[in-house]
Amino acid sequence: MDFNIVQRLGNRLAIAAGTAALLACGSPSTAQREIVQPLPGVDSQVSQGFRTYLDSVAARARREGVSQRTIDAVLPGLSFDESVAALDRRFAPTPAGQAFPSFGAEMAKRINAAKIRQGRQVYADEAARLVAIEQQTGVPASIMVSIFGHETSYGTIMGSTDLPRALATLAYEGRRRDLFEGELVAVLKMVDMGVPRSVLRGSYAGAFGYPQFLPSVYIKLAKDGDGDGKAEIWSSRADAFASIANYMLAAGWRRGEPWGFAVAVPSSLNVDAIANREQVRKCARAVERHSEFKTMREWKALGVYPAGGVWPADDKVEASLLITPGLDAQGYLLTRNYRAILDYNCSNYYAMSVGLLADGVRN
Repeated sequence: MDFNIVQRLGNRLAIAAGTAALLACGSPSTAQREIVQPLPGVDSQVSQGFRTYLDSVAARARREGVSQRTIDAVLPGLSFDESVAALDRRFAPTPAGQAFPSFGAEMAKRINAAKIRQGRQVYADEAARLVAIEQQTGVPASIMVSIFGHETSYGTIMGSTDLPRALATLAYEGRRRDLFEGELVAVLKMVDMGVPRSVLRGSYAGAFGYPQFLPSVYIKLAKDGDGDGKAEIWSSRADAFASIANYMLAAGWRRGEPWGFAVAVPSSLNVDAIANREQVRKCARAVERHSEFKTMREWKALGVYPAGGVWPADDKVEASLLITPGLDAQGYLLTRNYRAILDYNCSNYYAMSVGLLADGVRN
């Protein structure tokens, strides 16, 4: 087992320290989500307002086809959770202009020898299933394993917060009511579908299971990977991998293309001339420092070449260029598949570390 890749990754990534340009606001890790202790009880005014609000949620749920039996089984037992509200306030998006932690330091926390070793073990243990899903979808097994590792530390940290209570709290709080009220109704739909109430536990922000799907994502994209007719992403690795791959497909994953790779960039390259002028609806902050897309053939013509010396076989594959700032600036060509990873979590911290960990697991 060659762990020299860790050193190579560290060397490449450390040069990017202090790069706010690479970052976008992403979701906190599951480990971060569970650190605040519950605060003192909720006052009666909030409690009454919360109950009144749940009445409106019940009405919406009925309009969307949720059974009265499920509504009566779930909503009356919920109460406002001040600790969840406090977590949401703590992990609000970083304001524009505020400094982010260094990119190199963040990568060092996410990618290390132990994480790679664990990922390789999962890869070996689940090889037959992973290969079958990869052949069917075109999503690499290493990407599935890497996302599994990032989201829940390979299934060991999934969160223990009650999802309906957390989502009801976040919706009532109002900062992102449209999002969380929709997810609360989706949870009720899951119960109607037969998902046991007892498994509805996860992060404070409503994500659950091995892939940390939101309830609406579960309804749309969760897949049965082991053939038992159920998509039990909270207990079945096969279901989780099939669901992650299905998410990547829905996000636009392209078979046979890499996610990206480090490149050498000639000093003569006019980066202003290739600046990204694309208007994106999602992950705008994450891609604002990426260049416009060009084919591999076009990047070759501009004097860019892979740090590892090997180009993708298809020189028509498109990629954007991202250059980390600093004296030893490092370039990365990032394909459309990188954008699919960004769709999972709109953070360059996240997408780059998923790709690099996948490289370490595969090599």
